[in-house]
Amino acid sequence: MGLLSDFRNSVVEKNLGVYGIHVYQNGKTLAEHRFRSNDRENLYSASKTFASVGIGIAESEGLLGLSDYVLDFFPEYKEIAYSGSEKITIRHLLQMSSGHMFEDFSQYNSKDRAELFFSTEMKKEAGSNFYYEDLCTYMLGRIVEKVSGKIIMDYLKPRLFHKLEIVNPQWHTCQNGHTECSGGLYLTTEEFSRLGITLLQKGIYKDKQILPADYVSRLHSDWVDTTSKNDDETRGGYGYQVWKCTPPNTYRADGMYGQMSVVLTDYNAVITVTAHNEINHKDILRAMWSDILPKL
Repeated sequence: MGLLSDFRNSVVEKNLGVYGIHVYQNGKTLAEHRFRSNDRENLYSASKTFASVGIGIAESEGLLGLSDYVLDFFPEYKEIAYSGSEKITIRHLLQMSSGHMFEDFSQYNSKDRAELFFSTEMKKEAGSNFYYEDLCTYMLGRIVEKVSGKIIMDYLKPRLFHKLEIVNPQWHTCQNGHTECSGGLYLTTEEFSRLGITLLQKGIYKDKQILPADYVSRLHSDWVDTTSKNDDETRGGYGYQVWKCTPPNTYRADGMYGQMSVVLTDYNAVITVTAHNEINHKDILRAMWSDILPKL
């Protein structure tokens, strides 16, 4: 039986909506399969992990520190900033612990999103609780733009995308031309897998250190509590724009409908899928655990 035979059956029988899967282990592609055409797909919130990596690179270049206060980069918003938001750090953005408890998507295209972020009511003290907020990730991109003079997409092209041999990637911007960051990055399944592979290898891709090893380590070890979530695959903790998975020493970039690159440290493996599952895309993870892990 092939590595993916049981998983392929599960995808069909359980209507999991997987578009493609790529399995990498011990330095090589073990298997891959397409259930439909090999197009670049919107990674949705898996785009967030790429924004996190941008912060790690900027930190390594001395442009910022994770303990820096976000508002300090945006003096133009200090007058309208909600009281308490001056205590939000970059690390809080990475861990979705801004202190906000509400996000108004209806205003995204009518107001500057940085202004929206700072004017949002602080329901909790910064760093005290987990609340999954797209604007946290968006602000990571705006910070990189502030310190580098380039939108994060252009900042990352020579530092990440070109080194991952990803040609002409597309990433949506907001109405004001800033990289969206929280979603809207389009890659194929295999292109997406290259980020997971680089994270598995402590920042190395094809024998070149392209991400800071120290940042990669913190990305999946500095967890915030997410036990308030309702699925075992989201209750384990949230790192720097990655989720902890139920198998030990496993974490993932995760986007709506099932865009996931899963780093399985104990197996020296990465399993990447793109999909469109509107019911519960965590069921794709459960199929990985039952159908693929026993064969690795």
